[in-house]
Amino acid sequence: MVGGNVRDREVFQEREELDERVVDITRVAKVVKGGRHFGFRVVAVVGDNRGHVGVGVGKARAVPDAIRKATERARRSMCAIPLIQTTVPHEVVGRCGGARVLIKPAAPGTGVIAAGGVRAVLEALGVHDVLTKSQGSSNVLNVVWAAFDALKQLRRVEDVARERGVQEIKVTPFWRRGK
Repeated sequence: MVGGNVRDREVFQEREELDERVVDITRVAKVVKGGRHFGFRVVAVVGDNRGHVGVGVGKARAVPDAIRKATERARRSMCAIPLIQTTVPHEVVGRCGGARVLIKPAAPGTGVIAAGGVRAVLEALGVHDVLTKSQGSSNVLNVVWAAFDALKQLRRVEDVARERGVQEIKVTPFWRRGK
């Protein structure tokens, strides 16, 4: 199930074994009549390494306050992502602004082939074998949101078959199929 309900989100807010990662800290400036007022924007990822992940952005005048806000928002945005063993069920492309992120399943032992924000999102989710490609904009915030968008699009074969009214089918992972 993608999204989760309110009760699930409350449980995640209480847990202490969550994997919290700060992806990016950026200094931002607001120009006012008397000069510039500086603040900080923080992008954080929170996951349980077992199929749940969330992304949050926090802004404040001080870095610790921005980190706290970002992690709280990431906990609130956590949702369940369907996984197959240590990889994703199928290829998917996520978009946010000018950034595009391609996520593909990989055979066991491949590792996480990703960099920066995409790696943080996938590792917090608990994925161990995946191939990714970031295309378009390299803006860290948009790349992280694009990766999160891609993960929210993932669906299990069983769920799609049930929605279509098709009997359950057995699917062999691509790395076990003959050529």
